[in-house]
Amino acid sequence: MARFRIGFWQRVVVMMVVSITTPLTRKTWLRTDDVPATGPVILVPNHVSHFDPLVVAHYVYGTGRWPRFLGKASVWKVPIIGFLLVKARQIPVERGSVDAVKSLDTLVDALREGGAVVIYPEGTTTRHPDLWPMRGKTGAARLALLTGAPVVPIANWGAQAIFDPRTNRLKLRRSPVTVTTGRPVDLSRWAGLEPTRQVLAEMTEAIMLNVRDLLGEIRDGEPPALYDRPVNRAITSEEAP
Repeated sequence: MARFRIGFWQRVVVMMVVSITTPLTRKTWLRTDDVPATGPVILVPNHVSHFDPLVVAHYVYGTGRWPRFLGKASVWKVPIIGFLLVKARQIPVERGSVDAVKSLDTLVDALREGGAVVIYPEGTTTRHPDLWPMRGKTGAARLALLTGAPVVPIANWGAQAIFDPRTNRLKLRRSPVTVTTGRPVDLSRWAGLEPTRQVLAEMTEAIMLNVRDLLGEIRDGEPPALYDRPVNRAITSEEAP
């Protein structure tokens, strides 16, 4: 049950998300009390499917927080969807541009207002063949250094049965989906340090290991090392068939 007031268009978005996720999922929501009830928080989920943002949004909303996702700015250009994202106070980012700095400022402001922001540290759906987490990007770590807000891991599993990024196949059938939250990542050793490349890399590694281990709990399996995403490179003449 939400513990805050929302506007008309936010209610519309909630109804849309719930109307999509409810018939397609058999939900198991675990450790919802570990999402801080109030105050700024950076929520960092793993990313197994293009469908899981809806699942994570439903889960976070059910804890009484309004989730503010960071997403690709191109989605905001889609008719109707973009309008609803603006009304729902989600945050677009233009990667590799000056506007990315503006997005960071918006996130900082959201946290200083006591908001709950959701950042997928992997930046995209995982490329691991078995959908374990990849090494992350440093945005969540940078935001934590700037604001001091706690970083709380979220693990989700099951959304890939509805849309599998490995095959790009959509299956409109009801599937079990599990979401759980962990304790805040201990980032105290880096508090107050400058956001150097090494500091951000170490913080990001700690964040992703927490997400990975949390996912291992709900998958009931031993998680592998964080996955290094494949590097696209040109084929040399010696390698050509």
